[in-house]
Parts: sequence; structure tokens; C-alpha cells
Amino acid sequence: MENFSKEAALLELAKRVKELRKLKGVSQQNAYNDTGIHFARIEQGKIDISHTTLHRICEYFEISLKEFFDDN
Repeated sequence: MENFSKEAALLELAKRVKELRKLKGVSQQNAYNDTGIHFARIEQGKIDISHTTLHRICEYFEISLKEFFDDN
């Protein structure tokens, strides 16, 4: 993989999670209470999440993994 940056990938993930959370109209605390997932750490780009956590996030936002990664 040419020019792969873990930091850049984590920031892209963080941006997308924050965008989805805001669209749903929930705070980080409410999202945490609903899922047990620490959204603040994800949105800061500080942690790399597992595939299963990403799947749970998609379920919470009622989207598919494909939709998560769509540019639209």
C-alpha cells in the first residue's frame, strides 16, 4: 500500500463516526449509553477499532458497512 498512513485512516474514521452521530442527533454520552462504545476516543482518532465495533456502530446508525465507507 503506497502512502498508507494509520493516522490519516484513523482521522477519516473519526470524521465519519462524528458525522453520523451528529446526523442522528445524539451526544457522545448518549451514544455511549446506547452502545457501550466510547465514541469520544474514536472521534479523536486515538484508537483503532475492530471490525466488530465498526459493525456495531453501523447497526446503531442503521447503515451498512458499504454505506459507512461511501463518499456521499
